[in-house]
Amino acid sequence: MPQTSPVTDALTYVLLVGTSQSFNQQIGADLADTGYQTMAVDTPAQGTKRLQQLQPSMVVVDYERLGQQGIDFCRELRNQNMVQPILFVVAQDNVAERVICLEAGADDYMLSSYRQEKFLQLLNVYLQPKVSGQRDQLLFGDLILDLSSRSVWRSPADIDDSVPQVIDLTVKEFELLKYLMSYPQQTLTRDQILKNVWGEDFQGESNVIEVYIRYLRLKIESKGHKRLIQTVRGVGYVLKDS
Repeated sequence: MPQTSPVTDALTYVLLVGTSQSFNQQIGADLADTGYQTMAVDTPAQGTKRLQQLQPSMVVVDYERLGQQGIDFCRELRNQNMVQPILFVVAQDNVAERVICLEAGADDYMLSSYRQEKFLQLLNVYLQPKVSGQRDQLLFGDLILDLSSRSVWRSPADIDDSVPQVIDLTVKEFELLKYLMSYPQQTLTRDQILKNVWGEDFQGESNVIEVYIRYLRLKIESKGHKRLIQTVRGVGYVLKDS
């Protein structure tokens, strides 16, 4: 596989292939707590491209959704001498599913009805947690904010593009995005944002939030990316993927 860029070297990925959005959100939160980031793709072909770019520490393949494509993808990885662990996502915990998993070359399996305790057990077996204690990164979908380096990445919208690139933000843009990412899916009022980002004694223009939200959108939602910062008319803003 080719050399990774300095940006990718700073992150450690788990590649999710064919998994559902709800599954990705659940597993992504648990992985972030142990220092890993997720990269989700819909098809094995996209997974192959991401493997070359990211060199992930583990691959999760949704057999329930991909069927034979998932088996072929797993076998292809093993034929290419990939040594990283591969987990299959299956519908039921029975002998037939286990046999399919092992014969395809996967190391283990987990159920599509996500169970945090089971996954954390697998994580302890196959991956060494990188950090403990306070999380030093915030993750929402394909958007990553690193608190220690004060850097922000977002994966390219086009699968054929390069690996995630750094998004340059001003200090105040960074603080605003950090506040939004600290409370994902939660509507934050204008008063809450002003108090937590600009401070209780702020005496500036009343439209400062709208101005900085526009700046953020131009930087993180360009080049075909889906909108993440949603306006709640008459109330404030919410970070959500829809």
